[in-house]
Amino acid sequence: MSRHLTLGDDEIIRCVVAGQTALFEILMRRHNPRVFRTTRAILRDDAEAEDAMQDTYVRAFMSLATFEGRALFSTWLTRIAVYEALARVRRRRQFDLLSSSEELEAESTTAIPFAGQSPEQNAADVETSTLVERAVDALPDGFRAVFMLRAVEEMSTAETAECLGIPEDTVKTRLHRARALLQKTLFEHAEVVLPAPPFAFHLSRCDRVVTGVLRRIAAGERATGA
Repeated sequence: MSRHLTLGDDEIIRCVVAGQTALFEILMRRHNPRVFRTTRAILRDDAEAEDAMQDTYVRAFMSLATFEGRALFSTWLTRIAVYEALARVRRRRQFDLLSSSEELEAESTTAIPFAGQSPEQNAADVETSTLVERAVDALPDGFRAVFMLRAVEEMSTAETAECLGIPEDTVKTRLHRARALLQKTLFEHAEVVLPAPPFAFHLSRCDRVVTGVLRRIAAGERATGA
């Protein structure tokens, strides 16, 4: 598999569709951080975001042969992730807009220490990351997803609009308002440069998602006699 790591998404997709299904793991590991932050921004729950990720990848795998390349694979995949997350929101019928978690999962909030930093600085990084994650979680639903895709994942306005199914002007407006709300919430911390993007996607989470998806794909292939 290692010799395929330098291939572009489109090339890997062709290999997977041709029968080299194990290479789908490369796509998952390549896009896991964005898919996680997308589902996490909508669902505001780490465990449910992981479940939505698995559903996203299984759906993407099943539809891979229909991917025509008219959009970037990352955009196509993110649209599926948005659909899966919103479907979960509809199933539970509503967001709890007023709730805010007092204790965030340690894996999600722990900043990765920088080499050479003091314990005091590492602790400050964790505190800052936690502060920002709570502020992002407190954003209104539509604003939160736009902020994560535009400001964190650095998707273009057009890509974000396509993923969320909203006009580009709406993306611009929501991003502007999201930044204003965050600045108001963070006050003097607004200019802090984070050591890592909010809602870090650690290797252990990556491994869990990849293992779960590959298990489901293998089960589906056995069931169909592939």
